[in-house]
Amino acid sequence: MRLMDLSAYRALWQTRGVFALLASALLARLPVMAALVPVAFLAKDAAGNFGWAGVVAGAYSVGMAVGGPIWSRLADRRGGRRVVIGTGMAWGVAMAVLALLPDDWYRLMPLVSALAGAVVSPVTATLRASWPRLVQGSRLRAVYALDATAQEVLFSIGPLLGAVIVSFASPRAGVLVAAASAAVSIWWFGLRQPPALPHDESAGARLTAPQLLWHRYRLPLILAFGLFVTAFASISLGIVAFADDHGNRLIAGVLETVWAVGSLIGGVVVGALPGRRNSYVWRRALLVSIGMLVCVFATWSPVSLAIALLLSGCALAPTVGALYERLGAMTPDSVRTEVFGWMGSGAMIGGAVGSSVAGLVVETFGVRYVWLMASILALLATLAVLHVPPHRPEVNEAEEEVPSLAVTT
Repeated sequence: MRLMDLSAYRALWQTRGVFALLASALLARLPVMAALVPVAFLAKDAAGNFGWAGVVAGAYSVGMAVGGPIWSRLADRRGGRRVVIGTGMAWGVAMAVLALLPDDWYRLMPLVSALAGAVVSPVTATLRASWPRLVQGSRLRAVYALDATAQEVLFSIGPLLGAVIVSFASPRAGVLVAAASAAVSIWWFGLRQPPALPHDESAGARLTAPQLLWHRYRLPLILAFGLFVTAFASISLGIVAFADDHGNRLIAGVLETVWAVGSLIGGVVVGALPGRRNSYVWRRALLVSIGMLVCVFATWSPVSLAIALLLSGCALAPTVGALYERLGAMTPDSVRTEVFGWMGSGAMIGGAVGSSVAGLVVETFGVRYVWLMASILALLATLAVLHVPPHRPEVNEAEEEVPSLAVTT
């Protein structure tokens, strides 16, 4: 019996449009991730304190949480191409305005930042909604795992690139570079978007937002994802606090990288598993909770925590990929982009809450209790998806003979 099966990856490589779409999506999301560090330093330099940087970042998150579902819903109805390219250009302009604001006008930064957040291009939502139109069966399971793994890589590389530009040039230059590169990369990704799927009126009216969200499986999946992002954001702050306690801030970058490498390994391995058994999301979610609990007892040294983060990270991408796959499978084609937009909004709210609460936990109880909080959040996410039906290979493998749609270029 084979423990690893690379046929799914080979099939993905041979499927027209899959890797071009994934590569263009990665490049489209990279400038958005890279802009976070320069924007923080830009706000700090203008106002003279990092508190203002937090206000600007918070305004950006609020804008994203509001705008994400709107653009995703529009992409379902009008097609992703015009929506993705239009919002991508608007984001580039808004970020350029933010970069060119005179320092004396720093009080306008939250407003401009909120507008920039509101027009963040729905690259992630349209990408994940496109996968079921391109691949089926084991290839769909593999591509969602690969997508989640690539997301982890972006979280590591994006802020690092932004920090490099800030170090060698300036925060203003970093924001301008992100704005310009986003205009090009998002335009390329937008050109690869398939046309909108027509809604089958015989099946009833298109789902409204409350109908889409208030569902016995979709709502728990979105809630679980939000809880996971809350946990991940709290751990990121915990890592920074851990490094500060040890007097070496470089430790934070190393631990974040190790954590991402663990997720990368887990995502690649799970995507190569034969997948002949039912795959329950809650089992993977429980592994994440256990891994974070192990980290609670590994905070006595950087080496021990790095090992624990590497091991616990192996469950992250597989779990997030399973959430993507189940949510896509539980959603009608005509509103699939919108539901991923709502998932992104849940992530933004979770990230803001996680960072805020984690700071209070560190100050009140100590760094190690951040991982305890994250473990509890992951456990709550596990309970939320306990009754979500599993991925059944016997059902999905039968669908693999269905011809996939080619992506227009």
